[in-house]
Amino acid sequence: MAPVIEINPEATKWDIREKVWDYIEENNLANFPRPVHNRIPNFKGAFTACAKVSELQVFTQATEVKVDPDKPLEGARLAVLEAQKKLLVPTPRLRTGLFNNITPPQGASKEQLRICSSSQGVKDFSVPVDLDTKVKVDLVVVGSVAVSEKGLRIGKGEGFADLEYGMMALMGAVDESTVVVTVVHDCQVMDIPEELKESHDLTVDYILTPTRVIKTDCQIPKPQGIIWTKLDTEKLEKIPILKKLRALEEEAGKDVTLGAEPVAPEPGLQTGQPKRQTRRRPRQKIQQDGEGESKPEKIESEQKARQWRPTRVRKESRGDGEGGNDRGKGKRGENIKEKGPEEGGGEVMSQRKLPLSVTTVYLGGIPAGLRVSELKTALREREATPLRLTWQGAQHRAFLDYSDPQAAERALEALQDLSLNGQSLQAEMAKSQRGGKRSGQSNRRPRPPTAPISKTAPPDTESDTNEKTEQ
Repeated sequence: MAPVIEINPEATKWDIREKVWDYIEENNLANFPRPVHNRIPNFKGAFTACAKVSELQVFTQATEVKVDPDKPLEGARLAVLEAQKKLLVPTPRLRTGLFNNITPPQGASKEQLRICSSSQGVKDFSVPVDLDTKVKVDLVVVGSVAVSEKGLRIGKGEGFADLEYGMMALMGAVDESTVVVTVVHDCQVMDIPEELKESHDLTVDYILTPTRVIKTDCQIPKPQGIIWTKLDTEKLEKIPILKKLRALEEEAGKDVTLGAEPVAPEPGLQTGQPKRQTRRRPRQKIQQDGEGESKPEKIESEQKARQWRPTRVRKESRGDGEGGNDRGKGKRGENIKEKGPEEGGGEVMSQRKLPLSVTTVYLGGIPAGLRVSELKTALREREATPLRLTWQGAQHRAFLDYSDPQAAERALEALQDLSLNGQSLQAEMAKSQRGGKRSGQSNRRPRPPTAPISKTAPPDTESDTNEKTEQ
C-alpha cells in the first residue's frame, strides 16, 4: 500500500510532524482534541484500530500491558481491562512517578470499564506503582505521529515514550521479549528516512490502523536504558523520578553525566523547532486587579478556593428575540455589558471584572430537567470550575469561560465522559475559539432591547432560562 503522505529524503523529524498534522487537519481526519498540532492525533477510527490489539497472539499471552495515556489509545486500554489483564499507564508527563495501575471496581460492567479507560478514569481508578515494585511488561502500546513499515517511529517531539521505555529497561520491567505496538491512522504510515533514527528512539514491532495490522520485523535494538547525555538538569527538575533513577545508576558505578544545557537563541534567530502552530487564540496579558494579581495561574488557583456565587436569573423570551432583555442596568444606571460566546444572545453578564480575554468551552447534550446547581457540583468534583458559566438549559447546552487556553484544555480533559442523569454530555472548544460558528447559528447580533429590564425581576430560580454566573 503506497503511502498517502510523501516525504522528502532531506526532511527532518519536524518536517514530517508538520506534514502529518497539516494533512490530518486539512482532511478532517481527527476527533477531539483539535487542532492535532503538537499532539498524538486522535484520528477517526481510533477505536477500530485499537480493537485489533486483541487479535495479536502476543496480547493473548500477555499478563501486564503498558498503554500510554493518549486519547486515541483509549480503545486499547479498554481492550486490556476487558481481557482482565493488568493495565499500567504512565503518569502524565511523569510528574509524580512512572506508572499507575488502573484498578476497576470489583465486577465492573462494560460501561464502568469504558470510564476506567478514559482520561478521567485513569485519574480516578489508578494506584501508583513504586520504583521498588517488581514489574514485567509483556506488551507496550504507544501513540505516534508517524511510523514506517520498517518500524521507525516519530512521536510528537517531547520524547516521553522513548524516555519511559528507557526507564522501564533500567528497572528491568522490559527486555528483548517485550513487544511494542503503535496505533495510527493509515495516512500516518509512511517512508521515514533511516538516517533520522537516533540512539534513544523507540522502534515498534506492530502497527495497527483502522484497515491493517502490519508486522514490521524490525531488527533495530530498542533503548536498553536511559541515555543520560540526552538529558539536562532542566529535564531532571521537571521529572523528579529521573533524579532517583540517576542516583541508583550512580551508586552502581554507571556514567550519569548529563548533556549540555540548551543554549537560548539570540533575539531574532530561529531555533530548529518550528513555532507551535496552534489555531487557538494566543494567550493575552491580563490587567492587574486591585490587589496586583495578574497571572492566570493565580486566577485558576483562586477558583478552587471560592464557592459558587448565585447570580440573579432573568427571564427571557424564547421566541425570535423580540421583547428579549439583552441588556440590563447596573446599580448606578450603567449598562451591563452583553456577551454571547456563540452570539446566541441574551445572557446577562455579571458586573465583576473578568480577564480581558477568556477561552470558552461548549457543553452540549444537557438533559432536560437538569438543574444548574447539579452541573456546578459536577464541575467542582472534576476540578473544572470556570470563571463564568452561561446556562442555556432550554437549548440543552452551557458555555464555560476559562482564563486561558491551557485552563480550558485541562477542563476539556476533565469533562470527557461526563454523564449526568444517565445522559452523556459533549464537551469541546466553543466555535468562537475555532474561528467558526455552530451550524444553524445566525450571524446577526442580538437585537437591542425594546424596553428596560423591569425592576421587579423574578426571584432566583434554576429553571431552563439563560443564566450567566461568574466564579
